[in-house]
Amino acid sequence: MGIWILNAQTVASGNEVTKQHIYVEGQTIQQIIEASDTLPDTTGHEVIDAAGKLVTAGLIDMHVHLREPGFEYKETIASGTRSAARGGFTTIACMPNTRPVIDTVETVQYVLNKAATEGVVRVLPYACITKNELGRELTDFDALKAAGAIGFTDDGVGVQNAQMMKDAMAKAASIGLPIIAHCEDDTLTVGAWASEGAFSRKHGLKGIPNESEAIHVGRDVLLSEATGAHYHVCHVSTEQSVRLIRHAKQFGIKVTAEVCPHHLLLSDEDIPGLDDANWKMNPPLRTPRDVQACIEGVQDGTLDIIVTDHAPHSDEEKAKGVNLAPFGIVGFETAFPLLYTKFVATGKWTLQFLVDKMTSLPAQVFGLEQGWLEVGKVADITIIDLQKEQAVDPADFASKGHNTPFIGWKLQGWPTLTMVGGKVVWIETKE
Repeated sequence: MGIWILNAQTVASGNEVTKQHIYVEGQTIQQIIEASDTLPDTTGHEVIDAAGKLVTAGLIDMHVHLREPGFEYKETIASGTRSAARGGFTTIACMPNTRPVIDTVETVQYVLNKAATEGVVRVLPYACITKNELGRELTDFDALKAAGAIGFTDDGVGVQNAQMMKDAMAKAASIGLPIIAHCEDDTLTVGAWASEGAFSRKHGLKGIPNESEAIHVGRDVLLSEATGAHYHVCHVSTEQSVRLIRHAKQFGIKVTAEVCPHHLLLSDEDIPGLDDANWKMNPPLRTPRDVQACIEGVQDGTLDIIVTDHAPHSDEEKAKGVNLAPFGIVGFETAFPLLYTKFVATGKWTLQFLVDKMTSLPAQVFGLEQGWLEVGKVADITIIDLQKEQAVDPADFASKGHNTPFIGWKLQGWPTLTMVGGKVVWIETKE
């Protein structure tokens, strides 16, 4: 017994869609046929009618925080993967800044085992570059790769020592895994939470300057060139970083980069004041000029992929105010609707462009098997209602985190079904 997805609207090219019937059996897409007046014989099979809805390969998010182990009050692998499924994501890569951090074989295996028993989407763990993310000693890259780590990052903190980062890149290159870098020079950010810009000046705050990010990008690009490592830049937010990455790519340096929806849609000038910590994230919201630079970076391919940096915190933590609350916002359940509404529905991007940035391109960057809606590929599939419009309501999130600055935004393009390996793991239920 298999599953027929009938009348699927699939992206042909640009904004063009074609109607197709998709047959899934086991974990694989077995057939994709052009839809006609005659339906395929579905006798004995499950049928999902996708009439009027977009069907894509499952969305991929290569930068998320699941918080487990150690911060289960913020999120768990179970709740985080359910939230991802509601956002249409079928593969996610989790950051290692848990407690304990993911710097041993045992912690990698813990995450993989938890994901296998309690998760509903594919979870790919990153491991730390340095032990305890302290920047003093490299972890055992060989053992961590063998345990299932897909790359190395100290996300949450930047590796401050250039020799340490060079050694890490050389080792990562020797075993064929990427270095994923949180770029932040700590000497320029102490005592600050907002970007150096209009908002910080208005409120008399010390600002985080753009160069705090770009200095590490520039340094690491040179180290990547020297070592031959695949260097991937996390959550790019500044014009200077975009410029450096673009320049590096022009010289053939093996650098890739990501950007988050909030750095494409919001600037520091949108922050309503000092009372709402849902606007506090790291990197912070930058200037309108930086936002435009990031948009242009996405459009010309400098910024290869879009990620959420899903970073849940408890309501109590975020209620402490901007000075005491932790950095971060949730992103799984709003990412596609935000980007579709603000870029595709307005004609700035094509539908194919957005879908590629969230499926096949992250798969290409990280060498994944998922990411394509094709015969013979794994049946990771997302169904999206592009016409459905609703307001963002954190009370409805599957995530434990409700920390988002997009509360009340009316958006289109909401996922309605998520399938992982031929199994429906989430489906919208009608009230």
